[in-house]
Amino acid sequence: MKNKLFGIITIFISIFLILSYWGQPSNNYKNIHDIDKKLIRFHVLANSDSEEDQKLKIKVKNSVLEYIYPKLSNSRNISESRKILMENTKDIKKVAENVILKNGYDYDLKLELTHDNFPVKTYGNITLPQGNYEAFRIIIGNGKGKNWWCVMFPPLCFVDVTKGEIAYEETEKIMETYLETDDIEEDLISNDKIKFEFKIVEIIKDIFK
Repeated sequence: MKNKLFGIITIFISIFLILSYWGQPSNNYKNIHDIDKKLIRFHVLANSDSEEDQKLKIKVKNSVLEYIYPKLSNSRNISESRKILMENTKDIKKVAENVILKNGYDYDLKLELTHDNFPVKTYGNITLPQGNYEAFRIIIGNGKGKNWWCVMFPPLCFVDVTKGEIAYEETEKIMETYLETDDIEEDLISNDKIKFEFKIVEIIKDIFK
């Protein structure tokens, strides 16, 4: 009985903590619906999910990023990045085509700068909400395979290239540099909040086992 009573008290305390955590007044949240207007995503879609096509996708991605890195890494804003991509689309296509031919394939290639609706997606230690994002897409062949993606503006892709993996601290610094502080905390949903919520759920489950 004492355990049950303690459990009920714990639940109420937990609920209070959650409400307090989410209820903090802040001006950081006012642009929550604008984050999808401030990014350009980069997607490479493989022909299929076969091992060979997936490996080819990564090779295309690596070569394209290596080519475009010097041009985009110092871009000051999204308009400048968009202009650079449009001006270099033909050359980017040539780079990708050369990779495909060198690996013994003759897949068609489609490049497009478009807007598309994307679901909630985690990138390193940030999570982008669902939205209609601008995306530079390379579609290899049928484009039916899993895609590789990163954020091209702000230039997060290029941090990953130099590090060989997603660089968490650099990612946060770049986002803060290129986006206004008002855009950051709520637009990029904090994984700490998610972990905190799951922890509370686990505690409640343990009480009533």
